[in-house]
Amino acid sequence: MQRFNDIEAWVFDLDNTLYPASQNLFAEIDVRMTAFIQDALKVTKDEAFRVQKEFLGEYGTTLSGLMNVHGLEPGPFLDFVHDLDVSILAPNPSLQQAIEALPGRKYIFTNGTKGHAGRVCEQLGLTGLFDDVFDIVSANYVPKPHPDIYPVMLARFAIDPQKTAFFEDMARNLTPAHKLGMATVLVHEEGQDAAQNMNMPEKYRTHDDAHIDHKTADLAGFLDALGGG
Repeated sequence: MQRFNDIEAWVFDLDNTLYPASQNLFAEIDVRMTAFIQDALKVTKDEAFRVQKEFLGEYGTTLSGLMNVHGLEPGPFLDFVHDLDVSILAPNPSLQQAIEALPGRKYIFTNGTKGHAGRVCEQLGLTGLFDDVFDIVSANYVPKPHPDIYPVMLARFAIDPQKTAFFEDMARNLTPAHKLGMATVLVHEEGQDAAQNMNMPEKYRTHDDAHIDHKTADLAGFLDALGGG
């Protein structure tokens, strides 16, 4: 894996990347989003679900759509959807060791919140491994895959995209990273598609793999295979 020899910064998405999608934590987030929209917009559950997925596809996150279309304040939404029991996540000593062994700095780049990232990392046994978290609040609520937010993240961490590796479960979120010169890794379980799992409308799914340098179903194994660089 020659491309990784010069990597100085390792950037990871959080949900469905640092833990497998099959552990179903995001499914709980999904249910809470629908419930919040149903109450906030006074619509049926089915309509709330449709709005949720349409906004996810169109705006990058459901929250961004709610803010842009309905003028929703982000705080109550974020607090509600991230009020989760993360104990369903299995601690991952292998991933902890693999991330710890990586040379250089390590970061989280998430459309979630720092609080949510902290709880997830604590449950997984990854607390203290990351230098910083760039969350949706840090991004002023501009989510991945909006191309304008990637340079902001890079500047915040003072890292060179040509010496950065980015790990994500959603292929479309890798496109702006690849265009900036980052090494990109799609993290997904065999037979699963992140966009499809979240019921994103077909028109918003990514089918071109040109922006994906590597794919893995086993993040810990992939990192371990790099042999420390």
